[in-house]
Amino acid sequence: MNTIDDILNLIDEEGVEFIRLQFTDIFGNLKNVAITPGQIERVAAGRFSFEGTSVFGADTEETLYLKPDLDTFVILPWRPKHGKVGKLICSVCTADGKPYSLCSRSILIKNLEILKDKGFEAYTDPECEFFLFHTDESGVATTITHEEAGYMDVGPVDLGENARRDMVLTLEEMGFDIKASHHEKAPGQHEIDFRGDSGVKAADDVTTFKFAVRSVAKSFGLHATFMPSPIQDAPGSGMHLRLSLYKDGRNVFNSSEETARFFAGGVLKHACEILSFTDPLVNSYKRLDRWKVSKKPEPERKLVSVCNECGERSVEVRFPDPSANIYATVALLLRAGLKGIEEKIEPDSVGFKGLPGNLKDALLKSHDSAFVKEVLGSEFADRYISEKLSEWDEYLGRVSDWELDRYLLKV
Repeated sequence: MNTIDDILNLIDEEGVEFIRLQFTDIFGNLKNVAITPGQIERVAAGRFSFEGTSVFGADTEETLYLKPDLDTFVILPWRPKHGKVGKLICSVCTADGKPYSLCSRSILIKNLEILKDKGFEAYTDPECEFFLFHTDESGVATTITHEEAGYMDVGPVDLGENARRDMVLTLEEMGFDIKASHHEKAPGQHEIDFRGDSGVKAADDVTTFKFAVRSVAKSFGLHATFMPSPIQDAPGSGMHLRLSLYKDGRNVFNSSEETARFFAGGVLKHACEILSFTDPLVNSYKRLDRWKVSKKPEPERKLVSVCNECGERSVEVRFPDPSANIYATVALLLRAGLKGIEEKIEPDSVGFKGLPGNLKDALLKSHDSAFVKEVLGSEFADRYISEKLSEWDEYLGRVSDWELDRYLLKV
């Protein structure tokens, strides 16, 4: 556990001149504000405020406060060696120091406490896929890649291996334990696997991972995107999560495969209700549609399954994608799994009928879900669903290239 003195000593030893205070909005998008070291004690005391309306909406509380998690302090390796930059991940609080209802990190922490009260500690092991694309002469992202590499291809076919190598080295310098990295199935698609962790740190790591990957890609003149399906007729990017529960330092699923099955059954039972959070974009359903077609005839067993890797049993959930708010996603999945254990839900008993086919259908399922509101809180769930329904309406109002190609000359 870091103390404020530990951080002040490290700042002094390393010559850190700026610290980024990072937090997320309701969609999991990373936000930050930079401070100088002279402000760190005020920040640690929870006295750093910001304008809440600009991040969480016009009807939110005007002034909110950042509460840093001192254990998340790390120096950013890609920043200048002189005048170094560090970062801290923060939760958002109200003026009285209580967790803010629209702070998804605080929501995850609250749900982890519920698991702790049941005697469980949660462990999350993520696998994030992403695409690397070129930027144009103005530095604007494109969907252009000059490579045609496929699954686990090598250089010179894999043109992204140098960037991916630097990403791995950067992540290791930031404390990540990298298991493997390789080219994925689609041109320009990559995967870097790192060992997961327990509690909120696992979600923090995913947020930091995405931030680091984008930053390193930029230094190569590339744009890293976690958009699920950016290329027509190509495999999309997923965020597979392996979840397990520990009690007294031991993996509960190792000693009881039945418990793991019940956990998987709970996730499968609630999959449709939580899909708008785990797969939050209009674009997410283009990936899921191709995924379902390619994984017949037993899609439900591919969505959620009990797996065993190196003697460690976990429940693998494959339907989330990397555009999701990782804090809300992990909270929903863990609570769904816990309900599965408590209600002894076998996956085969769920009567799974398939996932919603688009974002609006998924949002309507979430809207009607008492479970979603129980886990995330009514204020968070209602705000999220309302904003995403507006996004769906905006999508429907846009004229697409497909419509122009199909109808402009014929009608």
